[in-house]
Amino acid sequence: MQQRVVITGLGIWSCLGTTLEEVRQSLYDGRSGIICSQERKDAGFRSPLTADVPRPDLKPYIGRNQRQFMPEEAQYAYMATRDALAAARLDQDYIDKHEVGIVYGNDSVAEATMLALDKFRQAQSTAACGSGAIFQSMNSTVTMNLACLFHLKGINLTASAACASGSQSIGLGTLLIRNGLQECVVCGGAQEANMYGVASFDGIQSFALNDIAEKASRPFDRDRNGLVPGGGAATVILESYEHAIRRGAPILAEVLGWGFSGNGDHISTPNITGPARSLELCLKDANIDTKEIGYVNAHATSTKIGDAREAQAIAQIFGDHHVPVTSTKSQTGHEMWMAGASEIIYSLLMMKNNFIAGNINFEHPDDETACINIIPETIEAHFDIFLSNSFGFGGTNSTLIIKNI
Repeated sequence: MQQRVVITGLGIWSCLGTTLEEVRQSLYDGRSGIICSQERKDAGFRSPLTADVPRPDLKPYIGRNQRQFMPEEAQYAYMATRDALAAARLDQDYIDKHEVGIVYGNDSVAEATMLALDKFRQAQSTAACGSGAIFQSMNSTVTMNLACLFHLKGINLTASAACASGSQSIGLGTLLIRNGLQECVVCGGAQEANMYGVASFDGIQSFALNDIAEKASRPFDRDRNGLVPGGGAATVILESYEHAIRRGAPILAEVLGWGFSGNGDHISTPNITGPARSLELCLKDANIDTKEIGYVNAHATSTKIGDAREAQAIAQIFGDHHVPVTSTKSQTGHEMWMAGASEIIYSLLMMKNNFIAGNINFEHPDDETACINIIPETIEAHFDIFLSNSFGFGGTNSTLIIKNI
């Protein structure tokens, strides 16, 4: 018999705030976390726009020897995970005595790799890379650092699935718990916010151009002209229902379904059938009807074709049920490897506080996005089930359905 999977803790480090309350308020107020970076202008970026993600100070929590193993995104993930574990009432004594796993999304470590190799080239000696370089530059840096720092002795796995990474981590954690292989898994996603990690995106003209930073990210809007890069980290604690009850843990929500698919098509241009199949399989896994969904957090990144194809996939699956749809990327920009996890947190904060954050900057639909019910401004709304989409390069799709408890 499959185990029910519940969410017991949340933690986030975002351009909208570094506590759940700060983020909730930013969502409600429609505050944008996007700025214009002079550093990127000076460096030769076509678009200087980026999310404003604060750098954490880890000195009060982690010794220097351990910090040398942690690149930027692992630092964000550490802070988010500290808060999530505390919220779930998982203290170190409990973790030390039980098997807690980690599945976390990450798909690049550009800056740490670049810096180590620059030192090597300049010194013409590999010793110049430094003893922490290998641990900083591996794709699994987040999971290896967090597993060691928090003494996690269960599964230790990195989900690298482009912009679906954070969502896939939660889906994989759900599968492990459902099938009795783990009772508790730390899931999430992290994204470096430095300019080096996204320079190649700018080089292919993927980024928005707008003189007003907070107006630049325009998911579904007729005048959208590219995405805005973001970053940070988001952590979600998953447990079996029985494990959470046994611990007396606070149960926030239940993971009802996970759907996934591959487009099997172009490496960067999405189609409609792949995303639609991800939604369809998620609804089947959750064993619910579309009419039970009260809100959809769309992947929509503010690109012409991506937003259009997703809108058409949503319309195809939901039919005449005009479910409210928004993309929180209008406020945060595209948080990439983090997005699938952070958008679960954003949606949960809305669900728990009876509102839907508006898809800011949505002023005019186009012929391809007018087929869905996009909410442009924050509304008061009660809903108990939401669906969240995450789609990535290579045609990787992931959809989650979460139910209020």
